[in-house]
Amino acid sequence: MTTPDGAILQRDKQTYAIVPRTPAGMLTPDVLETIAYVCRKYEVPIIKITSGQRMALVGMKEEQVEPIWEELKWKVGRATELCVHYVQACPGTAVCKLGVQDSLGFGLEIEESMYGKPFPAKVKFGISGCPMCCGESRVRDIGLIGTKKGWEVIVGGNSGPRPRIGDTLAKDLTQEEAQALIEKFLDYYRENSGKRVRISKFVEKMGIDAIKEAVL
Repeated sequence: MTTPDGAILQRDKQTYAIVPRTPAGMLTPDVLETIAYVCRKYEVPIIKITSGQRMALVGMKEEQVEPIWEELKWKVGRATELCVHYVQACPGTAVCKLGVQDSLGFGLEIEESMYGKPFPAKVKFGISGCPMCCGESRVRDIGLIGTKKGWEVIVGGNSGPRPRIGDTLAKDLTQEEAQALIEKFLDYYRENSGKRVRISKFVEKMGIDAIKEAVL
């Protein structure tokens, strides 16, 4: 069976799920109305907000996948490919009284700049606007935590079967400095990691001190 583009075969081996791209979990009334219309029209049985702040439409038949994508008119939120899967971000200074940095704005910028770039394995971002870490930054491949002095960059977190708290790569960076460091680290990861080796395992193998020496 050939899986339709932008679809994920479910465990029943008969139905599919799709994950429309929703950068940093942001939605609009028009987007919500479109989702409601399409799901009613095609009788999509399950609409699930995922842990990565995305919306999965689950339970459609193979012949429904392409027409649903055509009506949604959205980009695919990658869920199986070796690339950036999502950028998870808390509200930060946009609305939260505890926020000290603009995590939402930064998250949207990172998502836009990283979308579609290939990597040795899937990459997930977590961006938090304060040390409360509501963006789950310490258990993501790349984490950012906002402080009063700037951004802390964390690498190598993982929340899977072998949970790992990420290592701090640098602190007190401006947004521009943090983004440049992330790009430099990801280039280093791409050039020195084997296929399907997640960043957490890469950091464990290389050691944070060696990584700092290479990218700082």
